Amino acid sequence: MSHKVFLTGASGFVGSAILRRLVADGTPVIAAVRQGSAAPSALVRSVMFQSFEQDNDWGGALAECDVVVHSAARVHVMNDTETDPLAAFRRVNVEGTLALARQAIAAGVKRFVFISSIKVNGEGTQPGRPYSASDTPRPQDPYGVSKLEAETALQALARESGLEVVIVRPVLVYGPGVKANFLNMMRWLDRGIPLPFGAINNRRSLVALENLVDLVVTCIGHAAAANQVFLVSDGEDLSTTELLRRMGKALGKPARLLPVPEGLLSAGAKALGKGSLSQRLCGSLQVDIKKTRDLLGWCPPVKVDAALRAAARHYQEYDRK
Repeated sequence: MSHKVFLTGASGFVGSAILRRLVADGTPVIAAVRQGSAAPSALVRSVMFQSFEQDNDWGGALAECDVVVHSAARVHVMNDTETDPLAAFRRVNVEGTLALARQAIAAGVKRFVFISSIKVNGEGTQPGRPYSASDTPRPQDPYGVSKLEAETALQALARESGLEVVIVRPVLVYGPGVKANFLNMMRWLDRGIPLPFGAINNRRSLVALENLVDLVVTCIGHAAAANQVFLVSDGEDLSTTELLRRMGKALGKPARLLPVPEGLLSAGAKALGKGSLSQRLCGSLQVDIKKTRDLLGWCPPVKVDAALRAAARHYQEYDRK
C-alpha cells in the first residue's frame, strides 16, 4: 500500500534525511518547513510555518495525507538561556505536537510517527544493562521530560481516537552533516590534537542517520508498528576510546589518545563544572533493540564503519575549517 506523508522538520538534520529517502523511494510527501528556510526540494510541495509555538493551520495539507512523520522539535540545548527551559520545551514539544496530532485526527490521518528521544528513558545505564522499550521512563532533564509528556499525551489521543501512534526513541544520531559534539570530535581528530580519552571502558549505543531513517520509513507502513515504542541503534555498542579510534581511521587521521584514568577525567570535568560532559564521554548508555528487530523484522542496514566514513567524507568536503 502506498502512503502520502506529511513530514515536519524537513529542513533539519534528521528530517531532511527522511525527506531525501522518501523522495528516492517515490513516496508522495508534503514537507513542513520553518519560514525562512530554503524549500527542501523542487520536487516536493512545502508548507511554511513560523514556529510550533504558534497556532498553525495544517488542515489542508493533512487532508491529503494518511501518515504524519513528526521530526520537528525544540532540541536539547547546551547552556540553555531560557529562564524556564521546561516551559520552553513544553510549548514546542508537547503543545505543538498535540495541536498537530489533533488536526491530523480531524483530517482523517491514520498514523502518527513521533521522533522522540532516548532521554525519555534516562541519561545512562550500567554496562551490560541496556535500556529497553518497556522500561519505566526516567527522564532527567527538561528536554526528556517534554518528550515523555508528548509521548504520553499522544498515546492517550490514540486510545480516544483510533489514530495509530508510533514512537521512535533514537540514541545519539551521527552522519553526514552532524553538528555539536560529534562535529567537534571530528575536528579534534582531524587536527591531530592529543586527547585524554585513551582508557575509557564505557559502552555507548549510537545510531547512524541512515539507520534511523530506514527504521522511520519502516514504521510508516508496517502493520506491527502501530501503537508501539521502538528504541533504535546501530546494534554495535562502542566505548568512547573505540569510537575515536574508528572515527580517526575514517578520517585518515589516526587518533592520538592519551590513557588518562577515567576517575581523573571525571574529577577534572566536575571541578570545571562539566559533569554532564564527563557523563557523555565516560558513562555508558546502551539500548536493547531486540523488540525493534523481532516485531518489525528490521535490522540496521548500514554498519558502523561505513557510516563513520560517510560522516567523515561530508566533514572533509563541507565542514572542515
